[in-house]
Amino acid sequence: MVMDDVSMVGLLGRVTGTVGPGLVGEVIVRIRGGAEHFLAYAADAKERIHPGTVVMVMEHLPPRTVYVTAAYDS
Repeated sequence: MVMDDVSMVGLLGRVTGTVGPGLVGEVIVRIRGGAEHFLAYAADAKERIHPGTVVMVMEHLPPRTVYVTAAYDS
């Protein structure tokens, strides 16, 4: 099964490795009946997102890269 960007956009995940300027972070997203890790960049290049933060996928670059933003105001 191929996961395209339309089906990934809008999914929630959790940061497992800091996402921010100059960093390639990591997030875990629940998809396909399980949970998968993706390399992550901040949708806003100035935003820093710390581990444990719930994020929303804004863009998916196959196969394993996503752009995310914090899902809730902190």
